[in-house]
Amino acid sequence: MKSVVSGYVPLTFASFLAVMTALTVCGAHIFDGDGSDEAGFIPPPPRKEIPPPPANMAGGETFIPYPPPPATPASRSEKKNPPKPPTMFTKLTSQYGEQDWNARPNDLNNLLKALKGMAEVDYDFEAKSFAEIDADPDQNPILYRSGHYHWSLNDEEKKKLREYLLRGGTIILNAGMGSKPFYDSAIKVLNEVFPEAPVRRLSPDHPIFHAYYSLDRVNYRPGVRSLFNGNEPWLDGVTIDCRTVAIVSRFGMEVGWDPLEDDAIIAYEPESAQQLGMNILSYASAMRNWTLENMKKTRFEDAKQVSVAGSMNIAQVIYDGEWKTRHVGLSVLLSQYNVKTGVPVKFSTKELRLTDPKLFDAPVLYLTGHESFTLKPDEITALRNYLTHGGLLIAEACCGRKAFDVSFRENLARVLPGTSFSALRSGHPLFRMPNDISSMKVTPALAKSYNNAPAIAPQVLTVEIDGNPAVIYSPIGMAGAWELSPNKYCNSYLEDDALKLGVNILMYSSTR
Repeated sequence: MKSVVSGYVPLTFASFLAVMTALTVCGAHIFDGDGSDEAGFIPPPPRKEIPPPPANMAGGETFIPYPPPPATPASRSEKKNPPKPPTMFTKLTSQYGEQDWNARPNDLNNLLKALKGMAEVDYDFEAKSFAEIDADPDQNPILYRSGHYHWSLNDEEKKKLREYLLRGGTIILNAGMGSKPFYDSAIKVLNEVFPEAPVRRLSPDHPIFHAYYSLDRVNYRPGVRSLFNGNEPWLDGVTIDCRTVAIVSRFGMEVGWDPLEDDAIIAYEPESAQQLGMNILSYASAMRNWTLENMKKTRFEDAKQVSVAGSMNIAQVIYDGEWKTRHVGLSVLLSQYNVKTGVPVKFSTKELRLTDPKLFDAPVLYLTGHESFTLKPDEITALRNYLTHGGLLIAEACCGRKAFDVSFRENLARVLPGTSFSALRSGHPLFRMPNDISSMKVTPALAKSYNNAPAIAPQVLTVEIDGNPAVIYSPIGMAGAWELSPNKYCNSYLEDDALKLGVNILMYSSTR
């Protein structure tokens, strides 16, 4: 005979979930490695209790106080339900249960209602596990994952996420109420998915902060002040080919979309959270459409007959930051240079750090980026030695981004103290060979800064050493146009003119 312990109740699956939920509500440890024992962990808020049935109704009992009305055949003129809106968001579930991924169950629902009221766009959302996600973004355009515990993916899931994002999808990762273990794990996973493009904080001039509302400043809950004293919006992201494919929010947005009255939480105020959500949706939608239009790019490879001797070749500078904004632009430019001038070119661009011993083997360096960056002291010294010994640096602020522009000028002041930029005037040899350039057509985004003028004078800045150009810099974007695909937020020259100016810069650099 089996012994029976008094008071023991077999643990059903439903009971197990109830226990897990109770532990989660209390902020207790659930599984090894869930992050609940780490600094900065914030447990999900308690879920609202389901109201009990009326006193005259037993639990599980079905009670109909009055007889139902007689069935009536539906009239053919009866109005039909409106079609279901298209699904824009897919809410990712969690292995830690609904309390982790759905702690604020009305977050997306309220956000989408607000978006419909603000911009008259009507979208729906669904909930799926990552295993159910299709790598085709058409099936799930924007993934949204909010959580308090660690977020993790296995190797196959990381591969799938990378494919999904490169094909035009977007993922938003939100630290629930500012829970740090989720934030840290999200950064870790994304860095493993894109080791070539580490997660970086998005600068205030990033188009995601200006896609619908201009959010130079936002309002935070008082709890944020224990970590951050500024009023600028704070998002981190992974940017590939001028498109931010993954967005990470350090401060909770979900408690702004589904408000929770608690000033101690690390989150945005509701209005700022809604505006930020609108911007993210606008940016992700526009950039996805742009990606679909520009999926196919041409990469030029070295022909066997092209020799290294006497050929034009460029080395791209690697630095700690977003140093590679486009993957094909330089090869397209070199191809056009070869067609226009007949000069052999080397398509396989070297990529090296300024401290690389092979730096002096490169006659021309190319440096670009979107975001702020700071060169290390040994990189400053190396670049100074390179430029003062006859090397040439060609640089551009990709997409015309101000964050890069400011940082580049600051770094160059450290490299060449006491020097300053000079703007090339109309008629300068750089604007005459091999293309005669007097004006440049620009993107609509840049035109807004020039009273909607469709074309402007070319803007090229130089720094000279002993009368010779050492630096040629464009504060206006070119690389996206070299790839024949500047995006809608890009402050750039248009395709044909950008290629003409790029070819002229290469010609000038070879004849200086």
